[in-house]
Amino acid sequence: MTLLITILPSIIILAYFIISDKFKEPRRIIAEIFLLGVVITIPAGYLNDYIVETFENGEIINDAMVGGFFAGGLVEEVLKFLILYFFVLRKNEFNEPMDGIVYGVVASLGFATLENIDYVYFHAESYGISSLEMAQARAWTAVPMHGLNGCVMGFYFGLFAFKGDKKYLGYAFILPYIFHGAYNFLLSINFFYALGILIIVLIKAYLLHKNLKYLQKNKFVEDEVKRV
Repeated sequence: MTLLITILPSIIILAYFIISDKFKEPRRIIAEIFLLGVVITIPAGYLNDYIVETFENGEIINDAMVGGFFAGGLVEEVLKFLILYFFVLRKNEFNEPMDGIVYGVVASLGFATLENIDYVYFHAESYGISSLEMAQARAWTAVPMHGLNGCVMGFYFGLFAFKGDKKYLGYAFILPYIFHGAYNFLLSINFFYALGILIIVLIKAYLLHKNLKYLQKNKFVEDEVKRV
């Protein structure tokens, strides 16, 4: 049961974005991007640990800033962004803006899945809760946050790729970074404030996805020319 609750949120969110795409992406590419998301949890873990050990000093605000905007938001969103920029952008299968959302979500949930397993099975005791309780708590908080941030990042990355405007490349990183950092920061101070950030990201991701769904509606082929 614990394992199921640990991995099920990622499966459900992945299924939603993959199935809702009018022009389905190749399973091979999805698998590759998901695995890359899993792999980046390794350097993320080392970098996060180094930043926390170096800059935390026991003060609530300082430690919340370090854990939120540096050890969490900065490191993890940079690594996800690099997957899109150095791997996805070169793929011929990335041939319309909606693909950016799909691949962004896949990369983020690859990361979230292994991170969740780590929290559930190796860190639950340090929080004074059972593995099952950790899995239940993160199923509707941390895992959706990663997936929704992947949607936001992917939306703007798709606009960058097919419009060629570099401001969208900035949005693709900055917005998920701010959302992720603010969520982690507030989680250290007040859970309900952090939940408010999650709701904001949910609404943002929903509207962005809805926008591209509408544009897909009257398309018969997905091939668009990249402008970068």
